[in-house]
Amino acid sequence: MKTKNILKSLILFLICIAKTNAQEVLTIEDALKIALENNYEIKIASNNLKVNETNNTIGNAGMLPKLTATIVDNNNIQNLSQTRSDGTVNSVNNGKSNSLTYGVGLDWTIFDGMKMFAKRDQLEELQKLGESTLRLNVLTKIGDVYATYYDLVQQQQQLKALDSTLIISNQRLTLAQNRFNIGKASKLEVLNAQVDLNTDKVTLLKQKELYNNTKILLNQILAREAKIDFKVMDFIRVDAGLKLDVLSDLAQKQNPQLEAQIINKRVAELQLKQVKATRYPTLKVNTGYNFSENESSLGFTTQSSARGLNYGFSASLNLFDGMAQHRNEKIAHLAIENAEIQIKQQSQALETQLATAFQTYLTNLELISLEEKNEAIAKKNLEITLDKFRIGTITTLEFRTAQLNYINATVRYSNAQYQAKLSEIALKELAGKLDY
Repeated sequence: MKTKNILKSLILFLICIAKTNAQEVLTIEDALKIALENNYEIKIASNNLKVNETNNTIGNAGMLPKLTATIVDNNNIQNLSQTRSDGTVNSVNNGKSNSLTYGVGLDWTIFDGMKMFAKRDQLEELQKLGESTLRLNVLTKIGDVYATYYDLVQQQQQLKALDSTLIISNQRLTLAQNRFNIGKASKLEVLNAQVDLNTDKVTLLKQKELYNNTKILLNQILAREAKIDFKVMDFIRVDAGLKLDVLSDLAQKQNPQLEAQIINKRVAELQLKQVKATRYPTLKVNTGYNFSENESSLGFTTQSSARGLNYGFSASLNLFDGMAQHRNEKIAHLAIENAEIQIKQQSQALETQLATAFQTYLTNLELISLEEKNEAIAKKNLEITLDKFRIGTITTLEFRTAQLNYINATVRYSNAQYQAKLSEIALKELAGKLDY
């Protein structure tokens, strides 16, 4: 009978291996690569960055001249009458006249109080802001991939533990049935074994549902078909060498949210420069070359044409605008002040998040060590209990307790690894150094 049970377990194990091998093995590196290529939020942020790069030109800053080609054609049909000084009257019905003017003109603002240079610098900062936003989107999505992937890893580990305990529950039911058949156990022991086996099946079924739903979620994050099946690696490697002072220094230098606030302050300062530029005169030069032709059915001149170059300059200075200049400068100063406050606020929030996450990280590292020992103890206890149960020296309640203790210890150990990994991911994301 024992040989038959071993064969059944072996066949079940081989079937599980065959099914597993039929699935794609998705490594964390592959998952990150797919996410970077496919994720919709990253694509949108990338396109927004391209918009900022396209806008960052000297022409958009107003440094280049404007060259315009024009053509104007006017035609008239009128009844005309003219009385000359000598009393002669000339008139014509349906008299036609037309004028045609065409040419090219150039306008160039050569001085505007340095506003164009401030605008150029502002466009450069806006491009940097787009880069920071893209990096923030990438870090956020990479963090989502890491968290969801390792959630699958821990669920996969728990599935293995539940599979093994299901095998043990089957063996227990078989032993109870055999003992009942030879009169060494009551029917109650068989029924209890059956109930516990069914309970384990329900638990396994629910865990499989959660596992499959999490795989669908990861496929969504990777922006690929939800029905794609795969398996993940079966281990969680936690970086146990993180240092708070190192992470804090990195966060002050490359955290994308703090970086964005610093760039926003620079943008506000450049906006103030542009506002102040309107205190100075604006100087423009213009030139052009035009052609004109005129025809008229009545008049001293019935036809004329001209062509030639025109050039000149214009200057303007705002003398009074209803205190709008003073108001705009005050608003720009307040925007800079708000930007400085937001930098301090973001920096303080960042330090708080780092300190909290690092404390959680240290606790989870200790829990990993503790839960690893607990799992080893629970496994050894289950093996001893199983041997004693086979020879009938312990009760079914004691056996079930040892079995549940092992399952719970395995789940806690797996969860401790996962929580420590989440802490590691959170710290690296805050520091802006999450690998991808």
